[in-house]
Amino acid sequence: MLVKRFFDEPLAQASYLIGCGATGTAIVIDPCRLVDQYIAAAEAEGLRIVAVTETHIHADFLSGMRELAARTGAPMYMSGMGPAAWQYGFRGEPGAKTLRHGDVIPIGNVRIEAVHTPGHTPEHLSFLVTDGAVANEPMAIVTGDFVFVGDVGRPDLLEKAAHVADTAEQSARELYRSVSWVKTLPDHLQIWPGHGAGSACGKGMSAVPQSTVGYERRYSWAFGAESEADFVKQVLIGQPEPPRYFGLMKRLNRDGPALLGSLPMPEWVAHGRLFDLLGQGATVVDTRPTADFAAGHLPGSLNIPLGNNFTTYAGSLLPYDRDLYLILPTGVPHSLRRAVEMLVTIGLDRVTGHAGSDILNLWSAEGGELERTNQVSVDEVQARQRAGAMVLDVRNRSEWDAGHVAGAELIPLPELIDRVHEIPIDREVVIHCEGGGRSSIAASVLLAAGRARVGNLSGGFGAWIKSGLPISRD
Repeated sequence: MLVKRFFDEPLAQASYLIGCGATGTAIVIDPCRLVDQYIAAAEAEGLRIVAVTETHIHADFLSGMRELAARTGAPMYMSGMGPAAWQYGFRGEPGAKTLRHGDVIPIGNVRIEAVHTPGHTPEHLSFLVTDGAVANEPMAIVTGDFVFVGDVGRPDLLEKAAHVADTAEQSARELYRSVSWVKTLPDHLQIWPGHGAGSACGKGMSAVPQSTVGYERRYSWAFGAESEADFVKQVLIGQPEPPRYFGLMKRLNRDGPALLGSLPMPEWVAHGRLFDLLGQGATVVDTRPTADFAAGHLPGSLNIPLGNNFTTYAGSLLPYDRDLYLILPTGVPHSLRRAVEMLVTIGLDRVTGHAGSDILNLWSAEGGELERTNQVSVDEVQARQRAGAMVLDVRNRSEWDAGHVAGAELIPLPELIDRVHEIPIDREVVIHCEGGGRSSIAASVLLAAGRARVGNLSGGFGAWIKSGLPISRD
């Protein structure tokens, strides 16, 4: 048996190619949309992909199951568990097969058994993997978003992201029962999870890529919960706000993601045309670091730095129904391809044009004035507050509950686009997060939305704490 793990760093998302060397066949579990990597890996090992499946209807990325099946001709195996409202809408397509609890996908000598493990989502499956060439019992379980290393999948996304009312607590109870089943499995069974540290599908998962049932039984809080009530309380408390795009991903993945085909590389846009587009209200995303953007940027552009959080912030802040234009750091190789790949993994396919950051010099040369983000020191905040400034906290609610600036108002960054109207036009706004990254992005959103008096708290709430200034918890 051959196993290859693929890991998308920005989404902290894992997928798996599992193959049988004797028959030259393979299955891919939880593929993302960038399917060339699976095809190339299979070919390198002399394998043919004969099955594609996924553990559940994902919320954090656009599934590549349909894409990979179209490219390889392999059948799609999709969960038939859970309520009718969350059954796959494309299960009637040619090559689609429905999986029930206990069904087996044979991959040569490898046995992939589907097990219904609801809680994170109602249709969620895990897959017991048996290498039939040498054993008659499973060596591993692919757990998707059910069991992580040191944590379990959050059960509140159906309610918070898909807006299915009053489902979080019931899902948490189902998750408890699923965990109780895993606790009965042998200690040696390996756990191959669908996410690592940094994913928004959990709150405390480890960066370690895999674990065992025995290790989790011994050290995971979820396996050690004293009762169902204790588990439900712990798993629901402190979950971060889901990124704004999660609800859309759930619907698209349920109903059938559009086929991508080749990667849609955008055209280079002449500076004059980009200036005109900005003037017409086009969505222009400056991908430079926040400090560079703050020092000078094109008026009306948004700042989402091209780092590991680019995908998550893009999904929370960018429109899905409009063309997107990128400003990329001049002289940084492969930045365009990297940005486009990250955007299409969450279905932001309308990347129409791009330009280099040297466009800022052309703007200035033609008499344009660059916009800057005012940096506000900790010592200035209270004085500005007394003078009428609004202090806006864009951290998560769990961070806010642990302590915040007295008199501040909370709008978590994933909610900001939908709540910009709550920000007064006639007041100065000082924004902060924990360290300055999220607040810098939020400042660009407010500036683009016409709030002219916007400042960013330098060093964020961390600097506030270090200064010894009081915090509030009411």
